Amino acid sequence: MSQAVGQTDAGGRTPGWPLWLIFVLCLIPEAWLSGADYGLWGAPSTRMTALTHGAFWAGLLHGWAPNYPAQPWLMFVTYGFLHGGLMHFALNMVTLFAIGRPIEDRLGPWRFLWVYTLLLIAGGIGFALMPSGAAPMVGASGALFGLAGMLMAWDWQVRTGRGQSHRPVAQTVAWLVALNAGLWVVMDGQLAWQTHLGGFVGGWLLAQVWRTPGGLSGA
Repeated sequence: MSQAVGQTDAGGRTPGWPLWLIFVLCLIPEAWLSGADYGLWGAPSTRMTALTHGAFWAGLLHGWAPNYPAQPWLMFVTYGFLHGGLMHFALNMVTLFAIGRPIEDRLGPWRFLWVYTLLLIAGGIGFALMPSGAAPMVGASGALFGLAGMLMAWDWQVRTGRGQSHRPVAQTVAWLVALNAGLWVVMDGQLAWQTHLGGFVGGWLLAQVWRTPGGLSGA
């Protein structure tokens, strides 16, 4: 569901500035690249140039020559601010605002930004460690799956403390696995599930460090 600027969420608060910052940092490159795609400015090769310099290329960790010295390290973050098109961008941003708000609420703005950055890196690590082919990888979904992992880990902690069943958490994880499997088939193997897995595991582990104060509802 879309949400107008200034509209409060279910908790009575507007989305925090870290969410808007991430949104803008993803919007600016996608707006520029989409404009170039449609011939409004730049060259038709603008998106490929951006991918060449900012996407995650696993080959750079296995002997490929980088375009600039820091590329093999910076790509662990820069890939998360590029997208494959407007639909890819829109889906990820809707997800960011849907699941990012409660986490930013619990961690605070600066800690949330650190966590988001770490989750981008975790997604990149997942893509690097598992077979992924030669294609580049872009998108914020590694960090988004990490945020989902944090929410589920916190829910697991609350349920453990209350002696409640962990089945709802396990069912949600199973649904995410099925979703990734289905999308992988529909997208003819072009889904970066490795990034999703890396981000999710990273989020689950970070939730053990930054435990939620007061917890989530166990309902």
